[in-house]
Amino acid sequence: MTQVTAMLVMFVLYGLLPAAGLYLGYRGIKKVTAPKMLEYEAMPQLGYIPEKSLPIEVKTTLAQINQKGEKLRAIYGDTNNDGKIDDTDTVTETYVMIQNLMDEHIPEAVADYRRLHDLDDGRADNTKIKHSNVTGKEALLEVLNTINTQFDDLLNASYHQDGQKLLATNRYLQQRFDGAVSNAQSLQIDDDNDASINKNQS
Repeated sequence: MTQVTAMLVMFVLYGLLPAAGLYLGYRGIKKVTAPKMLEYEAMPQLGYIPEKSLPIEVKTTLAQINQKGEKLRAIYGDTNNDGKIDDTDTVTETYVMIQNLMDEHIPEAVADYRRLHDLDDGRADNTKIKHSNVTGKEALLEVLNTINTQFDDLLNASYHQDGQKLLATNRYLQQRFDGAVSNAQSLQIDDDNDASINKNQS
């Protein structure tokens, strides 16, 4: 082994490997001790917020809104029913409203609550806002519950609208098939009458 090879081996064993071990250990500890962040696919703007910084009721309502928002985006955004929302879809006013609620209004409301919460830990949950009868937490929940109820109404409207389409299709098909069956029966009667007339004449 030459002197250069020996120096290279020593550098790897006593320089690179310990440094890599320290770096990976630091990253591992940082990952384990880092607070768990919120994860809402429909509202990625909330991904910077630690889970522990919001009350359970708020997180539950946000999860419901996230789930309903995903469904509503697909219903109102994918207007050509090709399975994806892209430039070929028609932009509707309802879809824009849903986008604005998910991308702007909800994150802003959560950020406002967190500012109140950061002023003093218990204050946002216990102190009534001046000239109102609600705390900061209750005010945020009112905003989220309003959106949640609106999303329920939109889902119900979509269900009934699509249901009416199915009923109309069924009525149309029944009329078509009933008409075809009655035409076939009248043709069969005419054929039977013609056959009996021909039989009598012979």
